[in-house]
Amino acid sequence: MENTHQKPHAIFIAYPLQGHVIPSVHLAIKLASRGFIITFINTHSIHHQTSKAQPDSGGGGGDDLFAGVRESGLDIRYTTVSDGLPLEFDRSLNHDQFMAALLHVFSAHVEEAVEKVVRSEPEVSCLIADTFFVWPSAVAKKFGLFYVSFWTEPALVFSLYYHVDLLRMNGHFGWNDTRDDTIDYIPGVQALEPKDMMSYLQDTDTSTVCHQIIFKAFKEARGADFVLCNTVQELEPETIAALQTKMPFYAIGPIFPTGFTKSIVTTSMWSESDCTHWLDTKPHRSVLYVSFGSYAHVAKEDLSEIANGLLLSGVNFVWVLRPDIVSSDDADPLPVGFKEEIGDRAIIVPWCCQIAVLGHPAIGGFLTHCGWNSILESMWCRVPLLCFPLLTDQFTNRKLVVDDWKVGINLSDRKSITRQDVSEKINRMMSGKSGDGLIKKIEEVRKILENALTTDGSSEKNMDQFIEHLKARIQKRC
Repeated sequence: MENTHQKPHAIFIAYPLQGHVIPSVHLAIKLASRGFIITFINTHSIHHQTSKAQPDSGGGGGDDLFAGVRESGLDIRYTTVSDGLPLEFDRSLNHDQFMAALLHVFSAHVEEAVEKVVRSEPEVSCLIADTFFVWPSAVAKKFGLFYVSFWTEPALVFSLYYHVDLLRMNGHFGWNDTRDDTIDYIPGVQALEPKDMMSYLQDTDTSTVCHQIIFKAFKEARGADFVLCNTVQELEPETIAALQTKMPFYAIGPIFPTGFTKSIVTTSMWSESDCTHWLDTKPHRSVLYVSFGSYAHVAKEDLSEIANGLLLSGVNFVWVLRPDIVSSDDADPLPVGFKEEIGDRAIIVPWCCQIAVLGHPAIGGFLTHCGWNSILESMWCRVPLLCFPLLTDQFTNRKLVVDDWKVGINLSDRKSITRQDVSEKINRMMSGKSGDGLIKKIEEVRKILENALTTDGSSEKNMDQFIEHLKARIQKRC
C-alpha cells in the first residue's frame, strides 16, 4: 500500500470533442506508463458514441474503455458524467446549446464526480483538464489539488488566446472596426496577418457563448500550476520560450498511441471502414486522402466544388465523408451522379482509422481542414498537406504548415473555391516539383518529431521534467 500512495494520482478530464479526447486518452496512457494512477472522466455522450461505434461492444455503453489497458498492468480507472444534455441530443447540429451546457452546467457534474474520487482511495494529488474548460482552476483549488492544464493545439494558438488583451488594446480584436495590418507585438510570435488568427479572434461579435468560454478558460489557465502542450519545442521555439517566462509550460508532443499503431482504447465516435485492401491495389504515393475531421462542417457549395475538382484532377482518392458533414439534416450532399462517375479510382467512407490510412504507402497527399491531430499525424507519416481550414485554430495551423514549415499548400488563397482551383492544386501537390519539394521538407519535420520522442529528445525530457516538478510540489505539500 505504501508504494501506491507514493504514486501521483491524477483525475483527467478530456474536453468532449473527438479531437480533444484522442490526445487526452494517449496522454493518460503515457502518464500511467510513467507510474501515475489515472482516473479518467469522460462524458456519457462521448462514451455512448464511442461504445456504439464498436461492433463488438454491443453498443450498450456500459463498457470500460480502459479495460484493455488495465490488463497490460496500467492503473487507469474510468468513470463518466453528464455534460448537461440528454444522450440523444444532436450536439453537432445544436453547437451553441452544447457549448452553453459546457459553460454553465457541466462544471456541477464535474465537481460532484471529482469530490467522489477525492473522498476515495488512493489520495488524489492533481487535476489534469483541457485548457478550454472554464472551471479547472477553481475546482482544483476547492479540493486542494494541483491543476495541470492540457493544451491540445499548437503553442502559437495558446499564445494568441493568452494575449487576447494585447490584441484588444492594439485594435486587432474586439472592435467593430478592427485593424487589418500585421500583428507584430505578441511576445515570441513572428509577425502574422489577422487572417491567420483563429476564427474566434477574427469575429466582430465577441458576445457569443464560444467567446465567453475562451475568455473564461484563459483566465482559468493563468491559475494553472503546469501547462502541458501537444507540440514540439523545435517546431515552435520562440513562442514556447516566451510562454515559459510566464508559466511552467512543457512541450510534450506529438502525443500518439504507442508505436503509432491503432490504439487499444477506443477513441473513434464512428464505426471505422477498413480501406487497406483497396489501398493495396494502388501505386505508391498515388492516392489523395480527403477528410475534414470529426466536427467541422463544410458548406454545400464548397463540397460540390471539391467533389468536381476531385473528378477533374484524375487522381485516386479516399474520401471520409461524415454523415453530418454539411448538416445532420442532409444525408447525401454529393453532386448527382458523382459516385457513379468516380468508379474504381476512389472510395468514399463515413469514417476510417486515419493513422492506418495516412501510414499506407499508397497515400501521397492529404486534403485537410487543418485540425492539429491531423497535421501531426500527416507530418509523422511524411504526407504533404493541402489546406482547407474551416474554423477555430485551423486558420492558424494552416499558417504554420504552409508559411512556416512549408510542408503543405493552400487549397485556395481566395474566399471562395472553384473546381479548377481544386484540381490544379491537387495535381501540383501529388506530382512534379512542388510535390518533391514538399516531401523533402516533410522529411525534415518528421525527423524533428522523431527526435523529440527519443530518450534524449526534447519532449521526453520535458515530460520527465514535468513529472519531477509535480512530484516535488506534492512532496513539499506532504
